[in-house]
Amino acid sequence: MDSKTLNVLEYPKILDKLAGFCDFSASMELARQLEPTDSYDLAVSRLAETTEARKLLSIQDVSIGAAHDIRQAADLAARSGVLDPHMLLDVKSTLISCRELKKAFDKKESEYPCLFQIVVGLPDSHGIVDAISRVLSERGEVLDSASVKLADIRRNLRIAHDRLMSRLQKYVTDSKTVSMLQESIITQRDGRYVIPLRAEFKGKIKAIVHDQSSSGATLFVEPLPIVEANNEIRELQLAERDEERRILAEVSALVGAHASELKYGIENLAVLDLAFAKAKYADDLRASEPLLKEPSKVKGNALSSSNVQKSDGLRLSTFDLKLIQARHPLLDSETVVPIDVDPREGTRAIVITGPNTGGKTVSLKTVGLLVVMAQSGLHISAQSGSELPFFKSVYADIGDEQSIEQSLSTFSGHITNIIRILKVIDHRSLVIFDELGSGTDPQEGAAIARAILSHLLEVGCMTLVATHYPELKTFAHSTEGVVNASLEFDIKTLRPTYKLTIGLPGRSNALAIAQKLGLPHSIIESARAEINPLDLRADKLLDDIRKERNRTSREREKLEKQRARLEAQNADLAKRLEKIEDERRETLAKARAEGELEVAILKRNIDSLKSQLKKASQPLQAIKAIEEKMEKMEEKVEQPVERQMSKVEVQTGVVKLGEKVTVSTLNADGVVTALGEADAEVQIGTIRVRAKLSDLIRKSTGEAVESKVKSQKSSDPRPSTLDSKKSPGMEVDLRGLMSEDALDKMERYLEQAYLAGLPWVRIIHGKGTGKLRQAVRDALRGHSYVKSFEEGGRTEGGEGVTVAKLNAS
Repeated sequence: MDSKTLNVLEYPKILDKLAGFCDFSASMELARQLEPTDSYDLAVSRLAETTEARKLLSIQDVSIGAAHDIRQAADLAARSGVLDPHMLLDVKSTLISCRELKKAFDKKESEYPCLFQIVVGLPDSHGIVDAISRVLSERGEVLDSASVKLADIRRNLRIAHDRLMSRLQKYVTDSKTVSMLQESIITQRDGRYVIPLRAEFKGKIKAIVHDQSSSGATLFVEPLPIVEANNEIRELQLAERDEERRILAEVSALVGAHASELKYGIENLAVLDLAFAKAKYADDLRASEPLLKEPSKVKGNALSSSNVQKSDGLRLSTFDLKLIQARHPLLDSETVVPIDVDPREGTRAIVITGPNTGGKTVSLKTVGLLVVMAQSGLHISAQSGSELPFFKSVYADIGDEQSIEQSLSTFSGHITNIIRILKVIDHRSLVIFDELGSGTDPQEGAAIARAILSHLLEVGCMTLVATHYPELKTFAHSTEGVVNASLEFDIKTLRPTYKLTIGLPGRSNALAIAQKLGLPHSIIESARAEINPLDLRADKLLDDIRKERNRTSREREKLEKQRARLEAQNADLAKRLEKIEDERRETLAKARAEGELEVAILKRNIDSLKSQLKKASQPLQAIKAIEEKMEKMEEKVEQPVERQMSKVEVQTGVVKLGEKVTVSTLNADGVVTALGEADAEVQIGTIRVRAKLSDLIRKSTGEAVESKVKSQKSSDPRPSTLDSKKSPGMEVDLRGLMSEDALDKMERYLEQAYLAGLPWVRIIHGKGTGKLRQAVRDALRGHSYVKSFEEGGRTEGGEGVTVAKLNAS
């Protein structure tokens, strides 16, 4: 990609923000070196990595841990160098992080294929971790147990040190010598233990002078009787140093033997961390994955303004550019005005007009920056469903190209850059020109701008142009494959709205603004008389079209609000009927319970009466009729209370992006983020799942997608297969229950979840003392319905939650 264009589009600022989400230096370096690719397959692969990383991080807290860039240490070890303890600890922590990452991706190749391929390249420990742990403490100190020889040396050193301190202690405590000392202490000079002797007592104690104080009043002396003891300690210290170095060299040689694999592994670890950083940056931007498409090509022989014959026998048909609610990623997401760029099919050039400071340049930069971000594997700051063409190259001429050093005016600077761009573009390029032809005579500038735009159409590249020239508006209106666009201006407030409108050119607001600001009416009328009446009528027509378009848009919004209100009323009515039905069933259930009690009492009374009649030798025919009635009453009481479904009919419709739905197979609510022909992507909390359209129920209306809901009471009292497998929900709460009750409840829930075909469930047991958590996990271990389980992520409840993955039913 053109480096000057990347700087103009402020792409390096994007990389700086991306680097801020990296966890170690190697990935930061990769982030700052990231460039858009000219390979379609590589761009798609990069985007897939980011998508997989976002999915993983949304359900699991994964990172590179305490990894470091150990490539320099590996190089040093490979050259037979000796690594210091801190370098070895960095190697150890990095290999431990790699080991944990491999565990995290174990048996997840099908779920995260792109990330799994990166993790495969992480290095194995080859016993290096154990070797370092055996010789070094966590503080980087060589352990006594590192070797038998080192343990002996340090034991002898302690004995010699104690012996020396005992002998020196006599000098600082003996009444004969203590008065000669400046202080009753033992100190060191040049690695030798000495005592502070007052200068006037020099020679009173036979000793070697090693140092004196700055005032000369104190001499630091080593008494001759302890010289040998000091020598012994020094010899042992040197032996300790040599043995420590030998041990470090031995472990360093083990690192050096696998240096190539370690360096390759660190490169893969940096790539993995970069994928995590792209995912975190995407979440921070509230970005979405764009659908990247190669520009479609078709065979052809004719040459026209919309289909340009190429030398390779192919001609460019169309660019699939569709940006929904696109935001400039470097502007504040809370204040920036999003734009929609969705030109009609076959468009290869967009001419944007509008007032100064109205947002033309920002709109150009937004499109250009989102294109290079997508081809770098970054998700873009636009709504899901956005589509971008894949370009082999991107070129932009934006800003003031004036150069005093090169004696270039603004016009000359722009033309010089444009000439450079025209030499290298082809039909696979995106070209962005801001204020094309400006900085010179308007008539000549407009002619040059129109000629350049015509040439770009002949080349077949995608072009975005911002201009003030009315001639380009006319050109765009009359040329196939070119479309006008404009940024609106509010005459009442004299401020731009920053809203991009595709299909309409911008209109001149100079006279209206001047009149609003108070320019005399006579001057306004005089200026109006100088303008071509056709231009005035065109401006009036544009104003009328814009007003009509705005009115239609407002009416559409009103209708959408009314539709939403009706859907909400339908949903509310359905909820009320549901509540009434629940109350009816509850009342009938209570009545049945009371009836069962009365029948039981009556039965006991009849049995008692029969017994009394039998004793009195009386016939039992009198109570047979009563028994028959009681049996009929008992049958009636035992009949189950069936739910009578509400007969509310709601309007059918097609699910839309951003609409709230219920995934019937999971019994979970979410928001539609992407639509396919037969399925849809639904955001459930922090998780995105794909579900069939037939499994979605619209929250606003309660209707099933692609089918009309006409609920009615079933004539068959037996539960259907679907009813018997109704989802119990994605989680069960066991808090507050005794262990035995909690395990019974969990067992019933797991059976229902397994029959409903749920892929995983959340079991909430709380933290507390940990007894319930342990009981739950002991029960899950080896359970027939459970494939595996793990602790909940940071956003899922942490230690208070266990996530269990279920076997397929």
